[in-house]
Amino acid sequence: MNKKLGMTAVIAATLLVVASCSSSDEGTESASSATATSSESSEASESAASSVLPVAMLIAQGGLGDQSYNDLANEGLVRCSEELGMESTAVESNDVVGEADQMITRASQGDFGLVIDLEFAHGEALPRIAAEYPDVDYAILNLEAPGANVASVLFQEQEGSYLAGALAARMTSVSDNPKVNAEKVIGVIGGSKSAGIDKFLSGFIQGANETDPDVKVLVAYTDSFGDPAKGKQLAEAMFDQGADIVYAVAGGSGAGVIEAARDANRYAIGVDTDQDSLAPGNVLTSMIKRADVAVCSLMESYKNGDFPGGQTINLGLSEDAVGLSDFSFTGEEIPEEFKAEVETLSEAIKSGATPVWNVVTDGYPTWLNES
Repeated sequence: MNKKLGMTAVIAATLLVVASCSSSDEGTESASSATATSSESSEASESAASSVLPVAMLIAQGGLGDQSYNDLANEGLVRCSEELGMESTAVESNDVVGEADQMITRASQGDFGLVIDLEFAHGEALPRIAAEYPDVDYAILNLEAPGANVASVLFQEQEGSYLAGALAARMTSVSDNPKVNAEKVIGVIGGSKSAGIDKFLSGFIQGANETDPDVKVLVAYTDSFGDPAKGKQLAEAMFDQGADIVYAVAGGSGAGVIEAARDANRYAIGVDTDQDSLAPGNVLTSMIKRADVAVCSLMESYKNGDFPGGQTINLGLSEDAVGLSDFSFTGEEIPEEFKAEVETLSEAIKSGATPVWNVVTDGYPTWLNES
């Protein structure tokens, strides 16, 4: 497994991105004809750059500052805007779900050439509104949406979550670790009861069950992606029920899960970005998905005229788009055989030898309904 998840080239190729995004300084030509050609080329390049309309990115529930999905995607927006010389705007709302039509419509009418939507709940509104603005390109993450001018980016989060569940199932049995109790109990907390979140939960439970059927997995939902207090409350309740590892799949609410793990000297598992440093030693690992690189690649393809409208881009372990962090603060606490098992499982998932259930495409499995 590529621990740093360096996937820029892979996703760029997957999205049919043209690799030339920077211009070099032109040397001084001695011949007048060469000088004229160089000048004409430079003027044409500047004209083409100025014709690229700005990019709008609609921030999902939990908002900026969640230290998770939204923040990582925004890092990609800011970084790529600077690298490509493009203008961009992050758009937030106090009611991301309820104001779906307003958010998308305003962006569509706001002289933006590309609208990137991070919100799963916009799956019905975005393609409907996109059809009314055929000259605007749209992209939605974590959902497949129809439309000739709509690109869909699906992360296979269930694959990385499977690895997190397998590792948690092994770690909950390590008797000489002071952060682990004698009971084989772990937990997972989602931000909402929805297919987009439950694909994480399902993969985590499947990975745990197939690694050790005796492990019990507790399940709860915060019903919010911006309520750390609720996340902490639910995590504390799980720790009281014998859990020693809790996976947080709840955006900004997950910060409370990590805080609870630190206070109880137990483990949390972070999500979306590398959250290991939020509580060094108490975040066992993080299930990372590279929303930043996906956003940047979409911007590159848009600028280069190769935007993948009407296409669905699938990004999983095989593309190094999801995976576990590199155990920066817990590496010495995780037995080497467990790390090796995670590597083996990762390769088995990539090859198809270990299929991982996808709630979005396969429906709900019995293990999630019964949890």
